[in-house]
Amino acid sequence: MRRSLLLLLGLLVLHQSGCFEFVIDGEWEDEEPGDYDHQDRHKRATLTSEEEEDFQAIRGDDITVKSYRVESRITSRFAHTTIRSSVINSDSRAQSIGFSMQIPKRAFISNFTMNVNGITFVGSVKEKTVARRLYAQATARNKAAGIVRTNSQDLETFNTEVHVPPGSNIEFELHYQEMMERKLGLYEHFLYLEPGRLVPQFQVDVYIYEPRGISQIETTNTLGEQFTKLIKVTSTKDKAHVVFKPNLQQQRKCENCTGSAIDGVFSVKYDVTRDSNAGELQVSDLHFVHFFAPSNLSPLPKNIVFVIDVSGSMWGVKMKQTVEAMKAILDDLNMEDRFSIIDFNHNVRCWSEDLVPASSLQITDAKRYIQNIKPNGGTNINEALIRAAQMLVRASNQGFIDSSSVSMIILVSDGDPTVGEIKLSKIQKNVKRVMTEEFSLFSLGIGFDVDYDFLERIAMENRGMAQRIYANHDAAEQIRAFYSQVSSPLLKKVTIHFPEGTVTEVTQNYFDKYFSGSELVVAGKVQLSESNTLTSITSASAASLQLSLQTDADMTELDTELAKQQHSFTGFAKQMWAYLTVKQLIRERSLAATVGIKRRITKQITDLALQHSFVTPLTALLVESEDGTERLLADSPRDPRQGCCTGGQALSGPVKVVYTSPPSWIQLSTSTPSTQHQRGPEVVALPPKVNIVDNDPHFIIHLPGSNMDICFNIISKPGHILSLVSDTGTGVVVNGQLISSKQPRKSKLSTYFGIISVYYQPEGVSVMVSTDQITMTDGRNSHSFTWGATAEITQDGVKISIVKNSHVSVTINNSIQVMVWLHRVWKKHPVNVDFLGIYIPNDNQYSPLVHGLIGQFSREPEVSVYDIHEGPDPLKEEATMEVKGNTLLVTRGWQKDYRDDTKRGSNIYCWFIHNSAKGFIDGHYTDYILPDLNSFLQTV
Repeated sequence: MRRSLLLLLGLLVLHQSGCFEFVIDGEWEDEEPGDYDHQDRHKRATLTSEEEEDFQAIRGDDITVKSYRVESRITSRFAHTTIRSSVINSDSRAQSIGFSMQIPKRAFISNFTMNVNGITFVGSVKEKTVARRLYAQATARNKAAGIVRTNSQDLETFNTEVHVPPGSNIEFELHYQEMMERKLGLYEHFLYLEPGRLVPQFQVDVYIYEPRGISQIETTNTLGEQFTKLIKVTSTKDKAHVVFKPNLQQQRKCENCTGSAIDGVFSVKYDVTRDSNAGELQVSDLHFVHFFAPSNLSPLPKNIVFVIDVSGSMWGVKMKQTVEAMKAILDDLNMEDRFSIIDFNHNVRCWSEDLVPASSLQITDAKRYIQNIKPNGGTNINEALIRAAQMLVRASNQGFIDSSSVSMIILVSDGDPTVGEIKLSKIQKNVKRVMTEEFSLFSLGIGFDVDYDFLERIAMENRGMAQRIYANHDAAEQIRAFYSQVSSPLLKKVTIHFPEGTVTEVTQNYFDKYFSGSELVVAGKVQLSESNTLTSITSASAASLQLSLQTDADMTELDTELAKQQHSFTGFAKQMWAYLTVKQLIRERSLAATVGIKRRITKQITDLALQHSFVTPLTALLVESEDGTERLLADSPRDPRQGCCTGGQALSGPVKVVYTSPPSWIQLSTSTPSTQHQRGPEVVALPPKVNIVDNDPHFIIHLPGSNMDICFNIISKPGHILSLVSDTGTGVVVNGQLISSKQPRKSKLSTYFGIISVYYQPEGVSVMVSTDQITMTDGRNSHSFTWGATAEITQDGVKISIVKNSHVSVTINNSIQVMVWLHRVWKKHPVNVDFLGIYIPNDNQYSPLVHGLIGQFSREPEVSVYDIHEGPDPLKEEATMEVKGNTLLVTRGWQKDYRDDTKRGSNIYCWFIHNSAKGFIDGHYTDYILPDLNSFLQTV
């Protein structure tokens, strides 16, 4: 019996009269904030390995399990899981039959029903005090159902028992919901399968629907090698179905065994297709969800202080595993990172009093230091964390910290404070006082002797998160896995906001940091309007960059698609909004400074949980017979090892602590929660008359002095790089690389510009525009953006403005502009390829040294056109042109400007110069061929 986990475990007894008797289990929270009694903090139970091995989904001495089915429907990262089982009491006597299910700790149970010999019990979520009152009023007697937390890393247990006469039929059905969290580039949905016996009808189905598409999917399991081939995966562009359906013989431990070999975790991992760094905005049922998981960005440098508990309780396996993990973590540091190590027991020691660069020499010395640590003494967490924060402050004041870097403290501890300041609330205040807004604290609690609730509070309050490390053989791997999640920060100060009046009740929309491989999620309600499009704008800071990214979503399109999907979860957006809001409110409640604030947040959580059928630490699931006379109570007891709750969005940003009103991230009005970044990416416009290079490739040089347009073609080879603008005075280069059509047309292989490079030498910033993406590099960092979203990126005087699937403008110091136009063709076209056009205004402020095929005409030559006469083609006049001392035969024609009409273009009439502009450009066109995309043009 798991007395350490459950205060009271009652039985549901079915008498011949059909009456039940209840016993309530679980622990009820008080409303008083503050520390737990110091003695009570150490009453943290753990399961023994024997108790863990005793777990079975269906329990009973002589029973027949007819069926055991698990079905998960995942739509846009939100999962609704249903477990159904049908059981017969085959014994000749009455007995207790139990139904248990281990579910993810981040999940909320939404319903549980049970049918016992035709009596159906239907669940409904109630506020705890209401549920208790109704429960006590029932005529039923002696029953129990509850959630029991275990020491599994990711699971908790739902547990109920029913005492029934021989021959009874019992059907159990449990529902729970959860949001898939992205970690290290993948979402993972796992199911714990242990039926405990052979089942004639055993089946697991996982249905996934992701509107943008599924980029990869894989299954893993700890069930055993013999089951790997029985897991079938079928997938299309946006749907996947994973099925596991072993027959009776396949379930056996051996050929003649009567026991089931199914015992372990069944896991489905997947990721979605992303066509831009702006994120994915989905609207369904007047609710929206914005998923933000950019990639192809250079990591920000890190400043890390590792704070390691070396008290006597860390002796042995804990210390060995910590040292092993730290060695691997130190090897993972980048040269741009700075770090130090603080170890503490009753004293506090620093490996280095200051942050040092992560050079190979320093890494070797740090590894030698931690290898020689000998745990002993007490635990002085307070002074250790204060020293760590002071180290970061000192480095910042001395100018050693890059303004674009990320500063963090990573605490590893296995126990409560025993030396120095031991009052947890005082430590919490002390740490918050010394931590600036630029620093984050991440807490790792090893085992169950540590007050995890306290570690979680100080982490959340200081822009970090906490994780429990289970003190077993893979503790080192757990520590390394956690570090991997925070080792690659890509963005700082991320805000996702919306135009005023378009949304309301938005969840947390500011995030202190975004880490590679994770995902930020914001949800809310959509305001009805005449527009059928919702727009979101994301602003953030990357390495030397300021970003503004825009994405749009149709208000009705997704609902239309969901209606067509047989296994989709149509209510996902509304439930995900409620899920995120409740999780974040629970976190707020744990940080509440006063009883009044805590009670207000409690009411918000309770109201939402009741509306959306979530069993939370503040609600209970009342399961009652159809006539309401017999009732069960499914309760979520407080876990003394875990605090009042778990969950909350991983890697999310800071949450303010004190409120006299609802939290700031709950948007109660129709206005946007953040107005300072409300402006989206700026749309850059060029003058009507500009210099153009487009199509295959046709040059159009506009001469404003004579109001004349001159055209020419450059006949060069694929792969050649042509100099368009080369200005050594301003340090600006614009070059283009040619690509070819797929095959010749009429014996002619057409060439187009496939890559345009804009290089700003003074800052070393290069912008590379291709038909696939836009890449910005500065010698140290590289950031890539697709054409799939409108965006604005600024760095060191260079601004990139991307208009989704249309064009990109590069502006240098507000004085030089280059616009690159994207031309898409049918992918299966036998000849044509995607290509780029270039549009450069005449009023760019070059230096007198500028040159290039376009740049040279910033010094407008004198041009005289005369002797205009009819040519061989009546529609194309011919004439004589005098320019640069040359007399040229020119033809009247037209080329295209695609800025206003992307398909057909607008005609620009011009005088066409033959022979690759010989006589009009300086020198020969081959003089403009360069060795690489950032090269300046040599003297022509």
